[in-house]
Amino acid sequence: MPIIAELTEKAKQTRMIMMDVDGVLTDGRILYSSDGVEIEAFHIRDGVGLRAAHRAGLLIALLTGRVSSAVARRAKELGISEIHQGIPDKVETYESLLRRYGLSDEAVAYVGDDLNDLPLLARAGLSAAPADAADEVKARVTYVTARGGGRGAVREVIELILKAQGKWEEVIESRGVLPGDEAFP
Repeated sequence: MPIIAELTEKAKQTRMIMMDVDGVLTDGRILYSSDGVEIEAFHIRDGVGLRAAHRAGLLIALLTGRVSSAVARRAKELGISEIHQGIPDKVETYESLLRRYGLSDEAVAYVGDDLNDLPLLARAGLSAAPADAADEVKARVTYVTARGGGRGAVREVIELILKAQGKWEEVIESRGVLPGDEAFP
């Protein structure tokens, strides 16, 4: 099967998108102000993409080993309830989410950027990495985005999935996704 057809088939089967945060939703940098306040930057296109995925009926989960109030705030703004921070074992959380939602590995798209994401990337039906992910990660995933982490990579993966499922046009026409809509992130 050609690579594009295989990628499209995996995207069609996706029911839940799970992702790491640092290096995926952010560019991986953590900035500290002089008074110790942690600052992380999120790309608005990723937010719009996550809203679109939610509107299309996809489940979203964030899995990160760190704990950050900025991540919790962004997840709340985007209506993401499956936020798992400070988890030492992402595999355990991944398996728990599969059980909770009655999903198989094939129904999951996982986006990760570094070595600690490899176990989940190996299991997920659709595995993706930002363009600036670790080389070892990019060599093992189904799809490498053109954009880097925190620069629209998540949006790119979501567009791929929704276009494969024939939902993209419907979602971009719906309220709450486009600028000017009251729920725009």
